[in-house]
Amino acid sequence: MTQANGDVKRSWTRLDGVDLLRGLAILLVLLNHVNMRLVIEHVPYTAGIPKPLVHAFVWNGQFGVQIFFAISGFLITSITLKRWGALPKIKLRDFYLLRMARIGPLLLALLAVLSVLHFTGLEDFHVSAKTGGLGRALLAALTFHVNVLEARHGYLPGNWDVLWSLSVEEMFYLFFPIAAWLLGRVRLFVPFLFIFIVLGPFGRTTLAHGNDTWQEYSYLGGMDAIALGCLTAIILSQVKFSPVMLRVLGWIGFALVFGMLAFSGFPFLFPLGATGLEETLLAIGACCLIIAAARTQWQCPEFLKPMLRLGQRSYEVYLTHMFVVFAFFHTFLALGKPMWFVPLFFLLTIIVATLLGDLVASFYSDRMNAKLRHHWGEGKLGSALEADTAPPSDGALPAAN
Repeated sequence: MTQANGDVKRSWTRLDGVDLLRGLAILLVLLNHVNMRLVIEHVPYTAGIPKPLVHAFVWNGQFGVQIFFAISGFLITSITLKRWGALPKIKLRDFYLLRMARIGPLLLALLAVLSVLHFTGLEDFHVSAKTGGLGRALLAALTFHVNVLEARHGYLPGNWDVLWSLSVEEMFYLFFPIAAWLLGRVRLFVPFLFIFIVLGPFGRTTLAHGNDTWQEYSYLGGMDAIALGCLTAIILSQVKFSPVMLRVLGWIGFALVFGMLAFSGFPFLFPLGATGLEETLLAIGACCLIIAAARTQWQCPEFLKPMLRLGQRSYEVYLTHMFVVFAFFHTFLALGKPMWFVPLFFLLTIIVATLLGDLVASFYSDRMNAKLRHHWGEGKLGSALEADTAPPSDGALPAAN
């Protein structure tokens, strides 16, 4: 159905605009999770600050995940098109092996560490019998239904809870290659994506049936953003944009992303949130920015390079950052909850979580990814096109044509 430009050599690079968006997304998650620890402990650190302003800075973690979903859909579809040339040519076994090489090593390592910590009895890591105990949590994590478990039985400890988004994402990718292979042949893959785009807002509202957890964690509630990202990659493979149109899309994207993040706490946007459309518009804005960044090869300015690095290590930071949050949170408690430590709590969490993610990526997940690809025969995975000397990970994507 969708054919990448045949006269362009297969090449992989990073797009600064996409990595910067990922940096923004993980930053929103970090700020939100630090804020949640303080709120649970009833620390009045936001006293005197207007509530909409507080919301804009520290309550947008869910929006950060939606941005992640949109980027993920774009990346996986772009890589699929570049690797196999067209969606119907996708090789199911190769797709799943490549996906496993990327997410599997760190996920399994995290679950092993969390299992050991569970038996220490530490409150931050103990999985209670109420939620089914350790075995039930492991089963949910390995079969991508942590979100279902939490919606039915309550929240898991923080390091487990972050896996809800992986459940949504990987459930989509479980069926993505099958749908691409079958529906791409009869030109029904794009309508397939639109089904998820239409149902997404309902997944966050009507179909949640009053369950607050399911309203945020449902499969459909996140898949509209993933589908929009997939559609963005398809559009980029087929449509040429004029410089004027790219500028327009860039400004539309900026307005939507900034508007949703900055004003989501204002009452005039509450009706939009009640319909479930707030997060869809945010994802559309992110996709507009992706198109502009991909086509213009936008370069990140020096002062934003730390955010860029954060985005490049977003998967590792996302899966490990709660260790950092808990470490500094207990430092805060041990010091007697001094208010002067609160800004340090936020700052140190961002810095140390980034460093930890970088270390984990450099010395473990990147190496395991490359090792598994080599073991399975990287040159044979996606061999519809000539193999690269430097195969891509999820953090790399095709250069704009």
